[in-house]
Amino acid sequence: MTKSFEEFEVYQKGIQLAKLIFTFVNDKSFEKEYGFKDQLKRAVISITNNIAEGSEYNNNKQLIRYLKIAKGSYAEVRSMLILARELGLATPAAIVESYELSIEISQNLSNFIKYLRSKTS
Repeated sequence: MTKSFEEFEVYQKGIQLAKLIFTFVNDKSFEKEYGFKDQLKRAVISITNNIAEGSEYNNNKQLIRYLKIAKGSYAEVRSMLILARELGLATPAAIVESYELSIEISQNLSNFIKYLRSKTS
C-alpha cells in the first residue's frame, strides 16, 4: 500500500462528517447533554482515527481490521443521531445530512474492504 490515509476518500468524507457532527452538537438543544454530546463526538473521531491507524501498518489485513472498526463507529454515530431525533434534541431535518453521509461512507468502507480483500487473496 503506497497511499497515505489522508488520500483515502473515506477518510476525507469522515473528516467532513466530523465537522458536521461537531457543528450539530453545538446547538443549544445539546447544551445540557454533556455525556451524549461527548459520546457522539468520540464516536465520530474514532472513525477517522481508525482509518489512519490501520493504514500505518502497510498491511491490507490490518487495514481491513481497522476499517471494520471504523464501520462500527459509523453505526454508533447513526444510532446516536436517531436517538437525538427521538429524544427531541434535534429535528429530522437537522439530522438528515449527517445521517445520509454516514450511510454513504459506511457503504464506501464496505466497498474498500471488498477491494482490499480481493488484493490479499
